[in-house]
Amino acid sequence: MLNPTGDIPVWTKIDLVLTSSRQYDNPYVEVDVWVDLQGPGFFRRVYGFWNGGSEFIVRVLATTPGKWHWTSGSNMQDPGLTGRSGSFTARGFNEAELAENPNRRGMVKATPDGRGLQYADGTPYFLIGDTWWSLPSFRFPLKGGRGDADAIGPHATLNDYVALRKAQGFNCIGLIAAQPAWKNDGKPNSLQMEDGTWVRAAWRQPGTQSAKDMHNEGGLPFEFPGKVPGFEDVFPDMDRINPDYFKVLDAKIDYLNAEGFVPFIEVARRDTGQAWQKFHDFAESYARYVNYVFARYQANITILSPIHYDYYEQTIPAADYSAAIEHALERHGRPPFGTMLSANPNPSTLVNFGADSWVDLHQSGNVREHYTYWYLTEIFHAAPTKPAINGEPYYAGLHQLGTPYPLRVPPDSREDRYYVRSGLYGSFLSGGLAGFIYGAEGIWQSDTEPDSLHKMWDSFRWQSGAEVQHLKAFAMIKGETYRQLEPMADLVMPNKAAPDFAYHGWSYCARTPDRSLFMLYFEDQAPLEAKLRGVEVGARYRPRFFDPRKGEWHAPADMLVVPRSSVLVLPQRPDAQDWGLMLERT
Repeated sequence: MLNPTGDIPVWTKIDLVLTSSRQYDNPYVEVDVWVDLQGPGFFRRVYGFWNGGSEFIVRVLATTPGKWHWTSGSNMQDPGLTGRSGSFTARGFNEAELAENPNRRGMVKATPDGRGLQYADGTPYFLIGDTWWSLPSFRFPLKGGRGDADAIGPHATLNDYVALRKAQGFNCIGLIAAQPAWKNDGKPNSLQMEDGTWVRAAWRQPGTQSAKDMHNEGGLPFEFPGKVPGFEDVFPDMDRINPDYFKVLDAKIDYLNAEGFVPFIEVARRDTGQAWQKFHDFAESYARYVNYVFARYQANITILSPIHYDYYEQTIPAADYSAAIEHALERHGRPPFGTMLSANPNPSTLVNFGADSWVDLHQSGNVREHYTYWYLTEIFHAAPTKPAINGEPYYAGLHQLGTPYPLRVPPDSREDRYYVRSGLYGSFLSGGLAGFIYGAEGIWQSDTEPDSLHKMWDSFRWQSGAEVQHLKAFAMIKGETYRQLEPMADLVMPNKAAPDFAYHGWSYCARTPDRSLFMLYFEDQAPLEAKLRGVEVGARYRPRFFDPRKGEWHAPADMLVVPRSSVLVLPQRPDAQDWGLMLERT
């Protein structure tokens, strides 16, 4: 919505377009532009971005109904950018409009207890996400109109994929805004300088030994030639941005928002780090780019990430990224409309960036087997309290990763679907109470090439994707009580009947502090005979099993009474497959 007049709905992105009166050699580097925005209970400086040519945009929104005013400013003496002003009136949505799109309820934020997520108006938001890291590229073409969930195939569009996942209960999409050095240029997908500096560590494009093409209709995200000696045509100039690339991404983010999805936008993947740091003024250059992406998307309903830190090798230390990120936040402040900050980590944002960092939504990620769900328990007990999810667990159809991930099973097999469920329910009961992000081979790297092992349109039809939504049915059987759960796997005896690097044989438990509710999950092949401690002598509990394959709760079983031993013998689950169990005190 451009330079509005009249009534504008709250939480609706508005583009305030400013045209510079002067010419600049590199507006991306030279010019800072902003507006001071004032409305009911709100006064913030909101920064904008260069959008190509003489155009600068500051994106704003109204967080509450009422009269809003803005006045522009710039670090340059430019009458086209400084001293402009305007106003608009914001109105609220009615109930019918809110029902059409939950994003109209506002930005996603932490619940008051710090355990879950909710929209700005207090409506619960249980994150169910999918991994589309390559969404900004040509591999997810955006067309006009609504998508068709039945049109998934070689000619499917972003619209069609969105329609399918929306029907399956997803409400979040993870993506990486830019892969600057990735193109199928005939050079190896992984490149290092003679001194070992990484130039890129890209995914290999099937059928070639080179990197994945990641351009879109607007080109590549940064300009060439670059500053890395000998690799000027591989690694771009990170101080010269291409706004046309991001204009294409703008339309995709707008479409996701319009369909009720909250994009989780990561500004860059870690493999850019070493060359960026060595051949640019990294603190300034990286902070500038973080602020650029934030300025483009902080008036959308999103979750933002200043780094995709999925692996600690082939990059710079997490502390170096944090220093640049803190510099970005010092210069422009945190996103003005309450956007949460998170990051894909390895093994967790707590390990990588610390407890009291810029992170608002903690994650574990890029660690797969059931022993790694513990990182969410560590986050749960850290201070200050922050919500957490597993953002990159086992990928359906996992086949590319090497040691220590040797577990290979046929894609979309019974075993493959079960591995996904282990991540779902094991992570949730280990402390990932805010939700979960699914991933599948073929989709996370968007394989569309003829030589791809799994074409992305085939992977979208795997049954595991349709089962992810059942986690919400499990978690919310008692409404928002799930946010009171505390992970306590040791209450189940036995709870580790298999090796660490596996998905079989373990059991998980979480309970409310008053012991009125216990939620359990038994992995496939966990012992059928199990006991529970931590219950009160004489207390009466009603057991109820949950089928994670169908998302169905069974009818309550016979009442259980805790004996004087204080150890409760649990009812055997229906079979040796994985099952959830709820014990509710009556």
